Order: sequence, then structure tokens, then C-alpha cells
Amino acid sequence: MAKFAYVALDAKGKESKGTIEADNQNAAITRLKEQGLFPTNITDVAAAAGKKARPAVRGATTRPATRKALILPFGGTVKTKQLMVVTRQLATLIDAGLPLLRGLQVIARQERNPVLKRTLNELAESIQSGSTLAEAMAQHGKIFNRLYVNMVKAGEIGGVLDVVLLRLAEFMEKMQKIRNKVRSAMTYPIVVLCVAGGIMFFLMTKIVPKFAEIFNDLLEGAQLPGLTRFIMNTSEMLVRRTPIVIGGIVVLVLLTRALGRTRAGRYAIDKFKLRMPVFGMLAHKTAIARFTRTLGTLLSSGVPILQALNIVRDTAGNEVIARGVVLVHDSVKEGENIAPPIEASGIFPPMVVSMVEVGEETGKLPEMLMRIADTYDDEVDNTVAALSSIIEPILIVGLAVIVGTIVIALFLPMVEIMGKITK
Repeated sequence: MAKFAYVALDAKGKESKGTIEADNQNAAITRLKEQGLFPTNITDVAAAAGKKARPAVRGATTRPATRKALILPFGGTVKTKQLMVVTRQLATLIDAGLPLLRGLQVIARQERNPVLKRTLNELAESIQSGSTLAEAMAQHGKIFNRLYVNMVKAGEIGGVLDVVLLRLAEFMEKMQKIRNKVRSAMTYPIVVLCVAGGIMFFLMTKIVPKFAEIFNDLLEGAQLPGLTRFIMNTSEMLVRRTPIVIGGIVVLVLLTRALGRTRAGRYAIDKFKLRMPVFGMLAHKTAIARFTRTLGTLLSSGVPILQALNIVRDTAGNEVIARGVVLVHDSVKEGENIAPPIEASGIFPPMVVSMVEVGEETGKLPEMLMRIADTYDDEVDNTVAALSSIIEPILIVGLAVIVGTIVIALFLPMVEIMGKITK
């Protein structure tokens, strides 16, 4: 029997190392799984003593020194939709029995995006040199994030790479749909506000000053109504201090960005997003859907719970949710279930807590998380539809009130002028 050195994770994600004797590598993997271990690296001790040791199983962490990380050219990007299509194609080819290396070469040959084409070719070269797909993808972090790489790694170790790739494609597709819906809900009010702001700036800097000159000539220094004086003073301030106003806006934007680069700043900004009067509910539901779908996808792909929670924390997209995931991770590490710390975080609604608790009790947590994600996807759809129907009249009425106020302010002195002309 041969002796194999292994690195493995247990059910709680704790790493352990050791040696095991078996007839071959597959037998060693089987024995480790029977012991409740999740092997990430198995190396033949006799082979490792040679000149060059190669990874013995998929999922090994050894990295060839010849591989280099991809440097994206200026303007070169890989869209989520393009990556999703490639992922689905690769899953189909592997499921059809085509070897992984051959599948990558076939997809690379027909790929039109130069960045993605070059990446696929480099992945094929890395695999040909003895690397695993997860290791090769880890070298291209600008395209394949931690979620993607870890799911591929779990799929390689479990021998279900085609299934995991298909889940990844479905995950990206659903997340892209949610993102598009949120953007569509935000686009209309942003465009209307920008147009309204441009109209207001034009009226206050070009039209109102001309009326101010007319009033000074015709009213001969008579006092203007209070509303008119307010509009005139505001217009004068904008005209005289336009550079200061623009500079203040620029400084505010830069300060917000700088604040967002700090953990405390990101937390404050994300907390504000969740508590916004109109869009906070939409942001909250979107964050919950993202959290549950990501965690459910990872767990259903065979990623250990603690490792999955770490990935969810890094890909949450919201610092408030990320801090809640940290609390869940620490509690699970101590041996607790997921439901109590989720409830204690105060971020997730009671329905989510109850469904997670039921999933743990029935041993179907990944399926229950995916159901929660589907439910909140529907909630996002309904919220977007409601916001779209509410925001349009609110913006129209608001713009009409502002413009009407300016018109009334300019019309009040005209009444006095017309009276003088009549006399």
C-alpha cells in the first residue's frame, strides 16, 4: 500500500493535515470522505520525494510557477453575461463527456471577446501543465471572483464540475436579472432629477436675473414680495458663486467616495441605503436575496459552511450584511446553528429566520435558502413595479411645484407693474 500526505477540511471548515495508507489515490480519497473529511490536496509521499511533485487530485493547492495573472488591457472588460454564457457552454461540454482541456480550447476558439479568449487559452495552458481549473482561475481574480473559484474547486473535488458550473451560470443569470431590475427602477428618477436640475439651473441663472433687472427699472426701487426676494437672492447667489457651488458638489462627491473606502464609512453609507425612505426597502430585499442565494448555491455545491460564510461575507456587497455574516460565522464556529445568530443580528426578517430554522431541522438548508432567494426575487419585482408607478407622479408633481413657485414669484411683481401701467 502507498502512503499519501493529505490536507483536508472537516464539516466545520477546520483544516487538518496528515498521512493515510491506501492502494491508490481514489481509495485514499474514499477513506478520507468516510472519516468526514473534505480533501483539498492529496500527494503520493514517494512521488513528492522526486524532482517534481504534481497535484494528485483536483482541488490541490499547488500552483505552477510559470502561470501569470491576467492583466486586462485598457478598456478590456468581461461582462457578466459573457462569463455566464461561457460557464454554461463549459458545463454542457463536460456533461457531454468532452475532457476539460478540450472543452476550454473549443470555447476559446469561438470566443469573440479578446480578453475572455486570452483568459480561456491561459486556463487551458495552466491545466495542460498540471494545474486544476480552480487554481488556474484563481490567477485571474479580475474575472473569476472568490465565489466562482471556490465553487469550481468544490465541483472538481466532488467530481461534479458540470453540475457546479451549471449552478454558477444560473446564479449569475438570476443575480444579473435582479441587478437589471434595480437599475431600471433607479434610472428613471435619476434621469428626471438630472433634467429637472438642469432646467432649474437655467431658469435661476439666465431667466430670473433678467426679470430682476426689469423689476428694478419699472418698480423704481419699490420693495418686492417676500417670495420674489427669496428667488432673486437665490438666483444672485448661484450666478455669483457658481464656481463655489460646483466646487462644493465635487468636494462632497469626493468626500463620499473617500469615506466609502473605509470600513466605518462603508458601513454608514450602506446603513443609510437600507434606511432610505423610498429605496431602502428595495435595497434591503435585494441584499437578502443576494445573501441567501449565494449561501445556498455554495452549500449545495459542497462548500463547507464556514468557508461558505467567509465567501458570502466578502461578496455580500453591503457592509451591514457583511457584519451580520461575521456574527453568524463566529457563532457557527462555536457549534451553534445558523438561525439564532441570524435572528440576533437584527438584519433579517422573522420569515427568513423561521425558514432557515426549518431548513436546518429538516437537513435541507441549501434548498430552503434558495426558496428564500426566489421569494425575495419576487418581492424585488413587486417593489420595483410599485416604485415605478409611485415615483413618476411624485417627480412630476414635485417638478411642477418648484417651477410653479418660480413662476408665481416672478408674476407677483408683474401685477404691481400692470397696475402702474393701467393708472
